[in-house]
Amino acid sequence: MSSSVRILTFTTLYPNAAKPQHGVFVENRLRQLVKGGEVSARVLAPVPYFPLRGKMFGRWSVFARAPLSEVRHGIAIDHPRFLTIPKLGMTVAPFLLYAAARKSLAALLESGHRFDLIDAHYFYPDGVAAAMLGRTFGLPVTVTARGTDINVIPDYAIPGRMIRWAANRVDGLITVSTALACRLASLGIDSSRIAVLRNGIDPVMFKPMAPFKWDGQAPPSPLALTVGNLVPLKGHDMAIKALSDIPTLHLWIVGDGPERGRLEALAGSLGVAERVTFLGAVPHERMSEVYSAASILILASEREGWPNVLLEAMACGARVVATNVSDVPQIVTELAAGMWIRERNVQALVGAVRQLLAAPMAREATRAHALRFTWDKTTSGQIELFRQILCDQGMARRESG
Repeated sequence: MSSSVRILTFTTLYPNAAKPQHGVFVENRLRQLVKGGEVSARVLAPVPYFPLRGKMFGRWSVFARAPLSEVRHGIAIDHPRFLTIPKLGMTVAPFLLYAAARKSLAALLESGHRFDLIDAHYFYPDGVAAAMLGRTFGLPVTVTARGTDINVIPDYAIPGRMIRWAANRVDGLITVSTALACRLASLGIDSSRIAVLRNGIDPVMFKPMAPFKWDGQAPPSPLALTVGNLVPLKGHDMAIKALSDIPTLHLWIVGDGPERGRLEALAGSLGVAERVTFLGAVPHERMSEVYSAASILILASEREGWPNVLLEAMACGARVVATNVSDVPQIVTELAAGMWIRERNVQALVGAVRQLLAAPMAREATRAHALRFTWDKTTSGQIELFRQILCDQGMARRESG
């Protein structure tokens, strides 16, 4: 058997004890990657510096409560602090992130740790900082693009230039969807260098089970569910508005964020507040109970990278209604999975939800559809890419020597 590839996963999108849901999709992929033993990993997940832990400081105090190091699911993680400068944040963020990470990586190497490759997630500022780290320490680098980092940030002049600089210098480029690959190519990046390795589903974690109970009460029926940060682009307001035209439907909203007050006021103004329940943040390991309670998951997002909530819900037997974003049409391909809507508006959403409620299907059929999207191909694709990069690097060294 070939030797294990030793990677340093580098990203600001990774859970910690203070924010256990933050970047859980990156952790899930890494857990699958190391499970087979062909890859070993340590995580360098910097956290913004803030000196005060008092809850009156809101989300900033949460950063302060993150541990400097921890072990999650058998993987060691370091959380060095990096400075943030609000008014200059987007422009200088890669350099501040690099400065903090360089010191931490140097300390790891001095203590005897060895890495074959830096595996970075999210292109800006993380991927740019990773490219700098690779040059400093002589390590090959891969970067995975995940959504806003490629859909939105390149439209800003200076970040856009830095993203192009990094993309043209790292050794491997990964996107979680074909839509993101096309967007990355549109920035002038050679499409032959881009590997599409989508997220997958863990069928052991996500499966039908006893439904989640809110305040000890059995879930109402029919029940729709929306999951995601309470921010405008997620479209939770569209799901609330749809209730006005579907008087029997109840809605659970999972997630926290700045829009909660506005969404609660909207439900009240429409007279549907009694049918809307805000669950707040639900631990990832309990989401199967929530999905199992729902008839339908609604994803009304304005944009996405690869919306794994669709697969999670379907693996638990809940069909989905989703907007036509990213690779959704490649995920939702039959009625057993649900429907996607061409136009992102409440009328289209109401029509699709009504159609699914009028023609229920066995939850087993919905789960079977989701099980086409396991992690196996993604894991093998990552390992193949890593080994090819290291092989190419070894050949280049021999030729130069």
